[in-house]
Amino acid sequence: MTRELIEYVARSLVDHPEEMTLTEIEEDGMTVYQLHVSPRDMGKVIGRRGRVARAIRTLLKVSAIQQQKRAVLEID
Repeated sequence: MTRELIEYVARSLVDHPEEMTLTEIEEDGMTVYQLHVSPRDMGKVIGRRGRVARAIRTLLKVSAIQQQKRAVLEID
């Protein structure tokens, strides 16, 4: 559920969804999601002063809490 949420939001923001990848890594009981987007789309995913990235991370935290898990999003 959480992975699908991140993919859906990120794909709707970028102009080049074919260049987007999302990897999932388990570390010390926490799930780390690494989002890689095209350099041309980086500004759209991060937003002004990081507002979009902060909003995506908030959605991720809410979804993870509902599943009683811990999750973090890294944007590369």
